[in-house]
Amino acid sequence: SEDVIKLQDFQQRKLAVAHLVTGSKGELFSQKIERNELILRDELKLLLHLCQSADDMVIARDAICRYHAENRNFVYGEFKFGPLFVRLCYELGLESLAAATLTDKVKGFMGFFSDATSFNITIDMLFTKGSFEKALEVLRTMREHGIPFNKDTLTLATGTCYKMNTAESYRICTALVEEGQTKGNSIPRHAYCFAVAIALRQNDVENAELLYSRIMNTDSRLCQNLKLLILLMSGAVDEAISVLSAATLHKSPPFVRKPEFSQDVVDVLRLRSESGPHVMEVEHIVTHLEGADQVTPQTLDGMLCHTPTGKRKPVLVLEARKTSRRTLKSLQSNLLSE
Repeated sequence: SEDVIKLQDFQQRKLAVAHLVTGSKGELFSQKIERNELILRDELKLLLHLCQSADDMVIARDAICRYHAENRNFVYGEFKFGPLFVRLCYELGLESLAAATLTDKVKGFMGFFSDATSFNITIDMLFTKGSFEKALEVLRTMREHGIPFNKDTLTLATGTCYKMNTAESYRICTALVEEGQTKGNSIPRHAYCFAVAIALRQNDVENAELLYSRIMNTDSRLCQNLKLLILLMSGAVDEAISVLSAATLHKSPPFVRKPEFSQDVVDVLRLRSESGPHVMEVEHIVTHLEGADQVTPQTLDGMLCHTPTGKRKPVLVLEARKTSRRTLKSLQSNLLSE
């Protein structure tokens, strides 16, 4: 979500810097690099906020390489350039450059990208563009650098494995979840959902059931659809019908969202129940759900890969002052109007 990527905040800061600075800094940096001159921290921050093209980013990458070579033993708490660089790549659509920089073993960026945020944003870029193999490579590099996986990393990693849908990616996904459980880490619900989904794709219904049982809160549309799919793939058609029947009887106020089921899952239900004793009952329930707008055309994959909205920023309401800060007396009406 935007809470993690924070692209809008970065773009606002970038615009603010651009308004304050005139002239091109790209040529200046090219000359400093050629003359092997020392690059200062504030100069590099300025350069990164002024990049507008792929050519500018190449100069910025060279400047980062030089800066890192000169400041390998930076003080703890020093400004982190990694997230700034990858957000620039995000804005300019340069996911390949971001991935190549993070995984570069020749120029020696080891230690420069020492935060999980840089890797998470890069993996998110690659995921969005469908470059799943490259995303997995970035993930391996993150592990090699010894950077701990946080909740966002686990969600992105399991999502990447789900999209790849190979025996190897399934093994990696399962291993990541098991490792997190062994270490006592908090695994996000969405990561569990990705793990359940790839288990179903690999026809490992037993493991899908086990993973689903570990989700603490299953009160979501995605979880409900996954649960229904698990029941259908395990042959428990009766139970699946019971779940849908309960959804048709669901009574709630108009402002409360009713249970919704993906057309994908409904199609599986029809397929599993055809030429069986439940055909008419299934058609009756599905017709009722469709009439109540409880069958959505959104695919299960679409639900899984939907970008969350994130937390909304509170709107600050500024009240007009009624007393003077200096005299503590009431302000005149004409001052209030001003």
